[in-house]
Amino acid sequence: MLPKLRQVISNIDYTLSCVFEDGSHKVFDVKPYLDKGDFVELKDIQLFKTAHVFMGTVQWSNELDIAPETLFLESKELVV
Repeated sequence: MLPKLRQVISNIDYTLSCVFEDGSHKVFDVKPYLDKGDFVELKDIQLFKTAHVFMGTVQWSNELDIAPETLFLESKELVV
């Protein structure tokens, strides 16, 4: 089972700084998704900044979210 998201910070470059329950710190790049389906809405930086933790993954105020598996597996490890 993959660890759940514990903390998320949205960055102005359309990345998410993520801390997971296992203590890993990762960065998820949302830019490749911004031209796909409902993710187009996240081009609005004010909406993008509403990212928050919801049920172990990230969700925005418009209720759009990313599958927790995608968030964890496609994020790049941060050295802290």
